[in-house]
Amino acid sequence: MDLGNLTSLHLFFPELLLTVATLAVVIVDLVSLNKAWPGEVALVSTTLTLLLIGIEPMNGGAWLFNRMLVYDSFAMFFRALIALAALVAVWMSIGSEEVHKCEQGEYYTVLLASTLGMFLMAESINLLMAYLALEFVSLTSYVLTGILKHNRRSQEAALKYLIYGGVASGTMIYGMSWIFGLAGSLDFNVINRVLFASAHVPVLAMFIALVLILSGMGYKIASVPFHMWAPDVYEGAPIPITTFLAVASKAAGFALMTRFFYPAISQLASDGTWQVLSGVAWPQLLLVMCIITMTLGNLAAMQQENMKRMLAYSSIAQAGYALMGFVLLSNDGLEAMLVYLFAYYVMDAGAFLVVMIVANMTGREDIEAYRGLAWRGGAVPAIALAIFLLSLTGIPATIGFIGKFYVFAAAIREQFYILAVIGILNSVVSLYYYMRPVREMFLEQPAEDATPVTAEYWNYGLMGALALATIFLGLYPPPIIAFVSRSMHFFAGPS
Repeated sequence: MDLGNLTSLHLFFPELLLTVATLAVVIVDLVSLNKAWPGEVALVSTTLTLLLIGIEPMNGGAWLFNRMLVYDSFAMFFRALIALAALVAVWMSIGSEEVHKCEQGEYYTVLLASTLGMFLMAESINLLMAYLALEFVSLTSYVLTGILKHNRRSQEAALKYLIYGGVASGTMIYGMSWIFGLAGSLDFNVINRVLFASAHVPVLAMFIALVLILSGMGYKIASVPFHMWAPDVYEGAPIPITTFLAVASKAAGFALMTRFFYPAISQLASDGTWQVLSGVAWPQLLLVMCIITMTLGNLAAMQQENMKRMLAYSSIAQAGYALMGFVLLSNDGLEAMLVYLFAYYVMDAGAFLVVMIVANMTGREDIEAYRGLAWRGGAVPAIALAIFLLSLTGIPATIGFIGKFYVFAAAIREQFYILAVIGILNSVVSLYYYMRPVREMFLEQPAEDATPVTAEYWNYGLMGALALATIFLGLYPPPIIAFVSRSMHFFAGPS
């Protein structure tokens, strides 16, 4: 079903709500003297957006706005994940001492606008739309990173992010121009049809184009060698924005990358595997990237003394684990990737939330600040952080174990035995740096001048929900497995 501009709107309600909410935050900030209202409007709007996504009909799908966007179950999964990440980011922002120092109206306006852009990234089936959506998300991300105007670290991070992003963006659009020249269209479905119908696709030109495009999409998911921006940006940005970039931006990047490298330039066979263009070895390239990404991320994280930098390198390693499912060229692998991305959302958001709680109380982000946390009034965040870190390691009875089990099992089923072994060994290595904060919190005595950590009920409510989700979904994963299974459908038009 190919819908025009007006008829597309009835399948576009979450995006319309975010658009209205963004304008509403601007108006509220202008007319109200209460600076808490922009955050409350943003919290309500992200909650309603998530509810709208939840009640949308799960039909076969449709092309929206004259084949610029697509409505299908795959897009619905990522819209839900991004909306959940936005809700957590807004909730954390309301309880963040860092965010209270910046202009509230500007902050929440850009945050909601960035969420809208990520929705469009997940739904794009046109090279031009994909580029515009990714660039819109990048520009808003630069602003959010540097939103602390009087914080030199935040400004430096934003500048580095801008420079890296500009290079990646220019490289990617150059690669897209090659694809347009080879296929004569910007539409993903037309590109697929032309490439597979042609008997003489220039293999070298196609491979170069894919490498150029991968530089932009790889930058968005922070995979090696496009990861250089992540540690500095994660450290310099306000912690709620670090969480948002680590979870929502990465999810949007994986959504766009999957939609391009699978339905656009690959074909699904009857046995559930994907066939790539003969002679175009992008799966082998991504396999090498996957191994290097998780290995470098884990090894670099071992050297970090700042919690945000440690979690930044951990986030790079987590992108490598998710890429394990991506490179298998099968629907089983893609399902495993979606399971892992959801698991990553829960445990990484929880870990950053505890980092924010400690930073609010102590003003510090280094691992030494966690010394004796469990014995100086912070037993609850200490236990929660231990749960999240154990889950990131992949310990059984946590959602992280479920995510890693699915990607490793998918790799073994597809006979990628070496890849599975490398992933397991990397998980063992990660245990070292994930347990360092746990040791500091529970086994070290607090310093005499250590700052007590008092309860912040607003943040504790979210922390408790994420910790319970980490354990509950680790013990009973069928809800998320069923959701992922329903999400594995790319709309390709009438059969």
